[in-house]
Amino acid sequence: MPRIPLPRTRGSRLAAVAAVVLVAAAAATVWATRDRGPAPVRTQDAFVSMPAGPGSPDQVRIDTTTYYPEHTPAPAVLLAHGFGGDKSSVDPQARELAQRGFVVLAWSARGFGRSTGKIGLNDPDGEVADARRLVDRLAASHDVATGSDGAPEIGVTGASYGGSLSLLLAGTDHRVRALAPVITYNDLGQALVPNAAAATAPSAKTPAAGAFSPDGVFKKSWAGIFFSAGSGAAAASTPSTEAPEAGQPTSDTGGTAGNSGGTAPQAAAPSAAARAERPSADPCGRFTAAVCKAYEELATTGKASPETVALLHRVSPSSVTGKITAPTLLVQGESDTLFGLDQSDATARQITAAGGSVRTIWYTGGHDGGVPGPQLRAKIGDFLWSSLTGQGDPGHGFSYDVQGTLRANGTPSVRTVNAAAYPGLAGAGTERKQVALTGPAQPIVRPAGANPAAVSGIPGLNGLASGTSRLAPLFSSDPPGQAAQFGTAPFDSQLVLSGSSTVRLQVATDPAHPQPEAVLFAKLYDVGQDGTRVLPANTVAPFRVTGLPADGMPVDVTVTLPGVVRPIDSGHSLRLVVGTTDQAYSVPTQPAVFRVGLAPGAALAVPVVPGASVGAPLPVGQLIGIGATLLVAIAVVVIAAIRRRRAHDVDPELAGTPLVIKGLRKQYAGGFTAVADLSFRVEPGQVLGLLGPNGAGKTTTLRMLMGLITPTAGEIRVFGHRITPGAPVLSRIGSFVEGSGFLPHLSGKANLELYWAATGRPAEKAHFTEALEIAGLGDAVHRRVKTYSQGMRQRLAIAQAMLGLPELMVLDEPTNGLDPPQIHQMREVLQRYAATGRTVVVSSHLLAEVEQTCSHVVVMHRGRLVASGEVGELAASSGEATFRVGDPAAAAATLKSVGGVSDVETEGDLVHANLDGLPRADAVAALVRAGVAVEQAGPRRRLEDAFLQLVGEDS
Repeated sequence: MPRIPLPRTRGSRLAAVAAVVLVAAAAATVWATRDRGPAPVRTQDAFVSMPAGPGSPDQVRIDTTTYYPEHTPAPAVLLAHGFGGDKSSVDPQARELAQRGFVVLAWSARGFGRSTGKIGLNDPDGEVADARRLVDRLAASHDVATGSDGAPEIGVTGASYGGSLSLLLAGTDHRVRALAPVITYNDLGQALVPNAAAATAPSAKTPAAGAFSPDGVFKKSWAGIFFSAGSGAAAASTPSTEAPEAGQPTSDTGGTAGNSGGTAPQAAAPSAAARAERPSADPCGRFTAAVCKAYEELATTGKASPETVALLHRVSPSSVTGKITAPTLLVQGESDTLFGLDQSDATARQITAAGGSVRTIWYTGGHDGGVPGPQLRAKIGDFLWSSLTGQGDPGHGFSYDVQGTLRANGTPSVRTVNAAAYPGLAGAGTERKQVALTGPAQPIVRPAGANPAAVSGIPGLNGLASGTSRLAPLFSSDPPGQAAQFGTAPFDSQLVLSGSSTVRLQVATDPAHPQPEAVLFAKLYDVGQDGTRVLPANTVAPFRVTGLPADGMPVDVTVTLPGVVRPIDSGHSLRLVVGTTDQAYSVPTQPAVFRVGLAPGAALAVPVVPGASVGAPLPVGQLIGIGATLLVAIAVVVIAAIRRRRAHDVDPELAGTPLVIKGLRKQYAGGFTAVADLSFRVEPGQVLGLLGPNGAGKTTTLRMLMGLITPTAGEIRVFGHRITPGAPVLSRIGSFVEGSGFLPHLSGKANLELYWAATGRPAEKAHFTEALEIAGLGDAVHRRVKTYSQGMRQRLAIAQAMLGLPELMVLDEPTNGLDPPQIHQMREVLQRYAATGRTVVVSSHLLAEVEQTCSHVVVMHRGRLVASGEVGELAASSGEATFRVGDPAAAAATLKSVGGVSDVETEGDLVHANLDGLPRADAVAALVRAGVAVEQAGPRRRLEDAFLQLVGEDS
């Protein structure tokens, strides 16, 4: 048995013993507080027949499942699903609520799953009427508890489409005694056709009040996703398999609920049952004729007629919120470009005005950012239980999550801020800080066809970019010439933006080509000290300004920006961007020019909601276990601190050195080591080739250099700064490591300008002319990229890496896919760039190119450094020599007769030979004795031979 080494010093032994004791204590605590398993849940499926509509003899069949807790009677909850889903979508959350003690009734709404009928978007005579009849069933059930007044204890919850149903049901059925709508809308017309402009500032005192002005801009991307989810499902026929009648249990399980719950925004494909039924040729699919007509109008014209406005209002919770008095918990997502914080804000004001009690929670998810996690779902369950039974704590006040900009292991930090109440519902309104904006009035162009269009985000995927500047350019960009920009001074302390900011603008048309109205888009960027910018939650405020005077006189409007929660760190600033296009919205296609400026004395009014910051609550058992684990971690940290010191982030002695790699190691799960103990440095002005066979670890090294992956050990320093993910010094590096992506319909120059604009740095710092001159694209830079050859694309990628003339440029296999002439051109590009005095690191497996392009080389093999130095020195180390002689044939014969000499070959008047350790002078002497005239003798500088000696022929 191998001997386990023990600490040698008494202090180290005591620390180790303490750590072992703490680990044992933590394990015992976790075992003692472990989950004993969920309570059993009994389910019952049934189809329920409903009238198709008022006065209609037809029936629709609604597929339901009732979940029964271990003990009944119990309070009941109707659980509605999201759009595109069905009752199976909310099965995990239904089981979770049943295990808490609720009777839960879930169902597939009309047109979804195995339920028949047409989708009416929660029509009061359709889906809402169905829900009232389901309340009838619960009220008549002996399994549902009643309160002291004899009324059944019934609540309702759901997310998105289901959240709207919750509000509409509570506003039309007084038997609903509590409701918890999640990430839903107040006014579907304002959610899908928003207008953020108003003649005067909003009168509401709440933090996220929207303008809710008429004649808005159609949100075509999100609307198209939802219409597709409904129109792709065929009209359902009678199910082939009947569900059991009421009272016949179908399962008895203790399965736990998953995290997706019923709060997931169901904007995805329909259920398997729905997909199995093939769609008909009707483009309206399962939608009612009225809904289909409204969508076709919006999709083709971009505007809503009075009839469409009336329809959207009829199916919106805003039509009934003035009648809701039941206790209400509003849960809204901070990462939601579909239903923003303004929707929840309006609902809170309307229910409060009706005399209802409202509690509001903003959390970091949403349609773009994810569903509520276990802790938030527990708060929803606690609220419903307390509101229905009078037992427990329903929670109080207003809370919102603040997601930090710093990340630990890829996960952003989140803290919760608790305020006594939602500001503006009663008493004093929201505090708004007036922040000065600067910038002149600017002309902005709407191109013909509104193309290319600005990018504010990608519906459903915006959460990927949240809080990080690395991905932000992929999700938000503003084409040059299409946007006016106004900025604030850097903040001297952190400001937590909590809601909807407002600003007063002036908009005018171009008198030479007057337009009666302008469709514009306002965004508020968080700009870092290095110039990088992030669009919080990828939100944009579309607004329409009508009645523009033809003589170019400006019109004053107040624009309400989207509600967000964003910590603006010290040293950061805010940048207001007002553009003419956005790919997510319907934009007029005729070309136009507008002039946008700040109204006199205008300032950015930023909402701030003070409160107490707290961490997320955890169960007591978990707290004890985590506490013990923390003690273990502290002990480990103390022991580690004795053995080593933390490295400084900046080494002043290396401030002038482009790159230093020391003891670098990258080991993956399973023990595979890609890079092991790698150390080398690159000096200013060098062109260093990182050489090695496939699998040597070159790309892994470059990915660590760019902060894309984290080393297991060792460090990388660039100009003295230690490289970590997102390190500011990365802005001094130009790179071509992950491959490049260009928009094929744009010219090369437009692609470069768009890329640079996305970084948020000033255009004058791009050095477009110098980069393009070095790349050598000539007039081709004005052609569309789709016409480029592979070599031209590679050179454009190099030009992109050169923008800003970075002091260090890192390129991974830049000649891949190029033919010999293109490789020659690429070599010239790199040599011209190095001639400017900057430093280049090139990874390649093409030995000849490294030999001709690079001044220095680092050779890697199986993750390790095997050689480094000047290219000439390394090539000369192969042991081969070259002789220029008068009689090559005689010289070759003479050398072959010398013992140990091998691989003799002639090339014109040159003779090459491997001397195998024989001194070159001895070889020359042998040639002279044989009567061969030797004009020149020296090493044969061939990098290939040295490389093969270092890594082996089999590589």
